[in-house]
Amino acid sequence: MPQVSTQTTDAVTQTNVQIVADSCAMAMGSLYQTMAHSTGLMFENSVNSQNQQNILGQTATTQGVMQIYSMDTIADAISIAKMLQA
Repeated sequence: MPQVSTQTTDAVTQTNVQIVADSCAMAMGSLYQTMAHSTGLMFENSVNSQNQQNILGQTATTQGVMQIYSMDTIADAISIAKMLQA
């Protein structure tokens, strides 16, 4: 078996130690990045849902106002139809 330089084994050992030490920081960084992305998606979905609810509310209000304004027209149409039948 060939003899390995002590400088080489020290360099490899220190590199392995650094990789093991950095792995926790890298894992936490990845976790924080994933959590930030998920939170951003949550807020995006919340805003979209609120926007859809506002559209539905405006639609219901418009339909209600249209029915209120058409009451006289319906009453006139019914009275004219009764007059024509008589």
